[in-house]
Amino acid sequence: MMISRQQREQFEALSLAPYATRSAESKGRQYRENEDPHRTVFQRDRDRILHTTAFRRLEYKTQVFVNYEGDYYRTRLTHTLEVAQIGRSLARALGANEDLVEGICLAHDLGHSPFGHAGEDILNQLMKDHGGYNHNYQTYRIVTELEHRYPGWPGLNLTHEMLEGIAKHETEYDLSAGAGFDTALRGSLEAQIANMADELAYNAHDLDDGLRAGLLFPDQLNGLEIWQVMKDAVGWRGSRLDDISRHQLIRRLIHLEIEDAIRATAEQITVQGVTTRDGLQRLPINVVCHSGPFEAMNKQLKAFLYENLYSHYRVMRMSEKAKRFVRDLFAAFTTNPRQMPPEVTAKIGVVGLERAVTDYIAGMTDRYALQEWQRLYDPFTRT
Repeated sequence: MMISRQQREQFEALSLAPYATRSAESKGRQYRENEDPHRTVFQRDRDRILHTTAFRRLEYKTQVFVNYEGDYYRTRLTHTLEVAQIGRSLARALGANEDLVEGICLAHDLGHSPFGHAGEDILNQLMKDHGGYNHNYQTYRIVTELEHRYPGWPGLNLTHEMLEGIAKHETEYDLSAGAGFDTALRGSLEAQIANMADELAYNAHDLDDGLRAGLLFPDQLNGLEIWQVMKDAVGWRGSRLDDISRHQLIRRLIHLEIEDAIRATAEQITVQGVTTRDGLQRLPINVVCHSGPFEAMNKQLKAFLYENLYSHYRVMRMSEKAKRFVRDLFAAFTTNPRQMPPEVTAKIGVVGLERAVTDYIAGMTDRYALQEWQRLYDPFTRT
């Protein structure tokens, strides 16, 4: 038995919520092309994102811990996959388009520089007189300009809806105007779900990695309401956290967060009287949300992670080292662009020197950035 694209579109028409995004109603792509006979347009978008060079590079880009610090900590790639899984779980329960959610989730961190937010922060400082640097903007540029995989157009030629979800990921939608999207519209249900999945994933998984690394300890968490809820849910009352107990606690945290988001979102949709996709996007608030108690607990958890994990002296030391690496690379390449590969220098006339350098650095993995630094500054390393 074969299932055609039209059959998949009919299944969406029957199974998705009335305010969800249907692939058959897509506004299409910038460049015309024949669609796949078996995949919907959003499934095709998702597959294109998955096969990009930028996606593969996420394997060696920092989430919190630099790659060489251990094989068990999250990288940008594992974080992205976990976001996609959580996104699909939320989408399935809320009647949203799972393929569109998954595509947005898989793309959401493509624009991250090496060394996590430290790399992004220093690139933004270095580019302050040249348009700045933001990983959301960079992601959009990757899928519309920087990936070269097709002879007929730049980028991936994704659908309007996929691009809108990417453009409206965790921004105030200032990217939308320049990208041709209606700034009066909020993100679609699927875009809002991707935002929720990202936040849910990094809170839970950064807590997990912090505990695994020994940078956080159970006693420190006792003042957090969400920690008490987690302990009560699994019946854990120990003082020393073994691996199995940690897995149980983090798994329950994710479950509790997802269940609360589903219930709160369904309630918000009912309260707002949402019946159409357009009506959902014209609301003054996002419908994908947590309940009041969970929102308060999550804010408390975020504040705790910022103070005790992201600002931990070991993390701060690596962040400062990372900033020096990126600053040195930027200085070397802007001072003498001929130190970059010819395919990079060829872009200078199109986007300008500083942006070409930034695109080159932002595309590096942690490992490659360190190797480039050694090639430039270590006299005993071959160039």
